[in-house]
Amino acid sequence: MLWDYRTPGIPDDLFETDPDVPITKEEVRAIVLGKLRLKEGYSAIDIGCGSGSITVELCLQTRSNNIYAIDFSKKAIDLTIKNLHKFEVKAKTITAMAEDVLPTLPTVEAIMIGGSWGNINRILNMATDKLAKGGRIVIDTILIETTYKTISALKRSRLGGIDITQITLAKSRQVSTGTMMLARNTVTVISATKP
Repeated sequence: MLWDYRTPGIPDDLFETDPDVPITKEEVRAIVLGKLRLKEGYSAIDIGCGSGSITVELCLQTRSNNIYAIDFSKKAIDLTIKNLHKFEVKAKTITAMAEDVLPTLPTVEAIMIGGSWGNINRILNMATDKLAKGGRIVIDTILIETTYKTISALKRSRLGGIDITQITLAKSRQVSTGTMMLARNTVTVISATKP
């Protein structure tokens, strides 16, 4: 097995990537998975799965076959499938807009929203309907506008325990004269629980 640890945050370089398909960076991924408060056997939905890095980690953390990865981009879904195969895990991959497919999915214990394509209000409402009692939802965003819309939508929702964490990271890179730190995008991670 490629990743034989029980800790989240698989190094980014172990994933197949594409410059046109986003990947949630390993440190952010570790925080997101922690905020989801996963247990073995949980089912989950990854909305806007991109490269599938979170989908893979959901599979590994829950050891469940009830993981759903949704993205409107066929390129993203193809990459997610490659990464699922690479890590020898299985998830149901769906090429569609989240709004079109969420009503057809079962209730789950965890939902990750990594892409809302400007429809966070509608997606959040639909996702809340698919969340089991006590289930967790996590949204990560790099856009201030999406952060604002998400917080506003959560305050109007049936979800409680809203938590907002902003992550600012820098990663080391070797240069000819030593080690330099390169900043990554600041990411806001917003989580809540269905009472």
